[in-house]
Amino acid sequence: MKYIEFDSSKKYDLILLGRIAVDLNPVDYYCPLNESTTFKRYLGGSPANIAVGLARLGKKCGFFARVSDDQFGTFVTDFFEKEGIDTSRVKRCENGEKIGLTFTEIKSETESSIVMYRNEAADLKLEASDIDEEYIKQSKALLISGTALCESPSREAALKAVMLAKRNSVPIIFDIDYRAYNWKNDDEISIYYSAVAREADIILGSREEYDLTEKLI
Repeated sequence: MKYIEFDSSKKYDLILLGRIAVDLNPVDYYCPLNESTTFKRYLGGSPANIAVGLARLGKKCGFFARVSDDQFGTFVTDFFEKEGIDTSRVKRCENGEKIGLTFTEIKSETESSIVMYRNEAADLKLEASDIDEEYIKQSKALLISGTALCESPSREAALKAVMLAKRNSVPIIFDIDYRAYNWKNDDEISIYYSAVAREADIILGSREEYDLTEKLI
């Protein structure tokens, strides 16, 4: 069995690339969303939550991302900085794109749903020119979120990061992070998921996500 080796001399334990969002959960539980009046704000997005979890375990993380140039963008960067996550590669959007918002509806202990707003989402505006090879070289590993592959220009940014990680022998972790609303069809999903999966050292996903990745292989 071949084991993955992580270079302990690197500055960062993990650099992540992908979705940062804001979640708004109701304080008044057990009623429809249209009747909820008070919400509590949380950081959202799978890679963002992974970064926070690792930071709270004492790990040093960095992040490639775009966020909105507004109060929610400030909330995200402030939150990261308070957790000790490097934000030097978290950039503000320049054309009014907004950070993704998720509202949670909690009707009972067993019934819940979400309403998402992701038109022109800020995280999908990450550009290939935002990806810094020297930054990647400083990390023990790179994590790519599958959400970043659903649309250009973040798709190209993610693929560039993968290429640079491979060139510098930085292990790649692929978090498939499938969200149906992001994609046009299954073929598109398989094309881009499999492109990253082939290069990844670790793949995180469910059986459904693996099947989508392997559809055209």
